[in-house]
Amino acid sequence: MALMAIAIVAISFLSYEAGIVLGDIGTATSYNPPYLPTKCHGNRQDQFPPGNLFVSVSEGLWDNGAACGRRYRLRCLSGNNRPCKDGTIDVRVVDFCRKSPCPSTILLSGDAFSAVSHSPSAKINVEYIQI
Repeated sequence: MALMAIAIVAISFLSYEAGIVLGDIGTATSYNPPYLPTKCHGNRQDQFPPGNLFVSVSEGLWDNGAACGRRYRLRCLSGNNRPCKDGTIDVRVVDFCRKSPCPSTILLSGDAFSAVSHSPSAKINVEYIQI
């Protein structure tokens, strides 16, 4: 029994150190104002969460508009020149990507992007999970 407990602790530690991914993987870039109007709630200012941690999503996550208001927890995994900051952020979907083709899976507001990346113009790899 003690050996099993030690094995579980060791596996937990190794999985944390290896950075095992638990969510979906995609790419993220930042997008700049104007943020209004959005496809979700037009010109309503109250659609933006505190801290302006919001996103616009590509076709794969849009779900014919059902994505509006969804919340995701995301973290930066990698990118050129080590752009990632530690930690996760919680974001809310407020819009559909306006560019065709969309440059990434998720477009983060300037504030959201600066919370996870040191480089404002980078394209980063992210892990995200709906919360």
